[in-house]
Amino acid sequence: MGHVAKHNVTLSAELSTAVEEAVASGEYPSIDAVVGEALARWKDERELFGYTIEELRALAQAGIDSGPAVDGEAALDRIKAKFRADAGSLAK
Repeated sequence: MGHVAKHNVTLSAELSTAVEEAVASGEYPSIDAVVGEALARWKDERELFGYTIEELRALAQAGIDSGPAVDGEAALDRIKAKFRADAGSLAK
């Protein structure tokens, strides 16, 4: 486990109850395990999805610059029509 640091945290009544229930149900062996998993997920999310504002703006602009979006309803209608035509040709 390496270096372990102790920290005191304050939880809302709702979060405190949820953490205690998770331990009482046997889902987690301790409050430390609940908080540790929550923080590990938080860290992973920040690393995977932690775009900066500038990066998000660039991604949004790239989407805008890529041209008009596909009309989902029209595309679905074309797929359905092709499916009906293909199914009709199989019945012959």
